[in-house]
Amino acid sequence: MLANPRHVKNLPGRKTDVSDAAWLAQLGAHGLVRGSFVPPEPIRQLRDLTRMRTTIIRERTREIQRLEKLMEDTGVKLSSVATEMHGVSARIMLDALVAGERDPEVLANMAKGRLRNKIPELTEALTGRFSEHHAFLVQIQLDLIDQRATAIEEITSRIEVMMEPFREARDLMSTIPGISTKVADVIIAETGADMSRFPTAGHLASWAGVCPGSNESAGRVKSTCTRPGNAYLKGALGVAALSASRSHDTYYAAKYRRIASRRGPVKAIVAIEHAMLITVWNMLQTGESFKEPGGDYYSKRNPEKAKRRAVDQLRNLGYTVTLEPTAA
Repeated sequence: MLANPRHVKNLPGRKTDVSDAAWLAQLGAHGLVRGSFVPPEPIRQLRDLTRMRTTIIRERTREIQRLEKLMEDTGVKLSSVATEMHGVSARIMLDALVAGERDPEVLANMAKGRLRNKIPELTEALTGRFSEHHAFLVQIQLDLIDQRATAIEEITSRIEVMMEPFREARDLMSTIPGISTKVADVIIAETGADMSRFPTAGHLASWAGVCPGSNESAGRVKSTCTRPGNAYLKGALGVAALSASRSHDTYYAAKYRRIASRRGPVKAIVAIEHAMLITVWNMLQTGESFKEPGGDYYSKRNPEKAKRRAVDQLRNLGYTVTLEPTAA
């Protein structure tokens, strides 16, 4: 039986290493130790793949950052003009630099798409002291980035094959703003997509570590920080929550702004993660797709309060407000 140490830490009994193990075994034999969630073998294999993909994506990001740092050493400020150091135009210019091309104007004219509108800025940014030593190091970094990209593609292909039984669940989750296919893959791999394991949506949120903590003693609240949960699941939910908070005219974006104005952006992101996981639990339980409440959800729920808030804001700015209802 796999048990959470937090659940057995406060059990009474002997506390030396050997006797503690025997005592826990005796408690488990009598059903006094609660087993942790262990998904079936297919889900565990899928989890291994999604976690490895996440790890390699992070490694590729670090390699790209090392490449950018190396280019800073050469005086070439390509990242100050090109949005992505691993984009198509940037890669063509880097390959040309490695091959021996040093003319900034020639390099700048290799730009593709909208980046061609910045050719003068590119010419200035590509003026530096790029040497053969730097060419050798850049080629090493580019090879490492390519190796990571190839590994990510292979793992993604394997995930697509193993995701076939969970295709419907992934399609449902992908209807939620901010949740991409990769985020849905992680949620399925970490939770198993079987919501019967969790009696309520609150149990799932607590297990994932995206709900406020409860640490109270003698009527004194010590901490309400979120508990350490599943790092991979929380990371994926963080990406989804950040994406949803930047969306336009959506419920999650309105909820983020509403909480961030009072409690700050960090707590607002955690609140969006919690709301998303609650939505996932309900959708997988009912099989219904996401129904967008809209960015004006809170205004419609309490129009008088929204009206008073807008009037107060205008008055604080020094305006005299007169309200007249529009014609029906």
